[in-house]
Amino acid sequence: MPNPSTVRGARGRTARISRGEIITAARRIMSEEGMARLTMRRLAREVDSTPMALYHHVRDKEELLLLLLEDHAERSLHRPAPLPDHPRDRVVVAASVLHDVLSTHPWIAEVLSADDLTSTSALWFVEQIVDGLAESGLTPERAVHGYRAIWYYTVGEVMVQAARRRSDGGRPFHGDRGFAGLDPGELPRLAQVADQWPDLTAQDTYLDGLRALVDGLLTGQGRARPVR
Repeated sequence: MPNPSTVRGARGRTARISRGEIITAARRIMSEEGMARLTMRRLAREVDSTPMALYHHVRDKEELLLLLLEDHAERSLHRPAPLPDHPRDRVVVAASVLHDVLSTHPWIAEVLSADDLTSTSALWFVEQIVDGLAESGLTPERAVHGYRAIWYYTVGEVMVQAARRRSDGGRPFHGDRGFAGLDPGELPRLAQVADQWPDLTAQDTYLDGLRALVDGLLTGQGRARPVR
């Protein structure tokens, strides 16, 4: 790790910043303002420094995001022990741990869905999912495809729930408002559950959906069906 850089503070004082301070400040910006607001200029203001001084510690924004992911994985991704003996159950447990971490810190899902980045500390969980699917009978190639489906489902769930929590003043999520006043003649089934829709879609059904997804991937050993 490079030595702390010396920069001039706002009042002319000499300030010293470290990579750890940069990562802490970047994590705060990501959590409170989102990935779009994390720029080297914005980060420099946060640590009372200059963008040029930050480049002594991080090469660019991509390296900064990788450091953020690695830092968070090392602090928050705790490997469950012991893992279940059944490979299908290992897949569910590993995916559930990732979901819980992402739900607490949705900015991670935002970073991972926007960039081709990953943390080496998180690869153990990917290994458990791919290995569990393969041990359940999928080919290695189909196991990777299965992992991708589980990952997309998990990230989508996290980001939708995060959007719900950000809804202004506790008003209904915009997707729910479209169910008001449905015509039973045109959309009979949706009209039947329209009054319940906000409550039903707000329920935490991730685990049920995950189990159903894994079971579906393993049915028929995950063979792709021809499109008719």
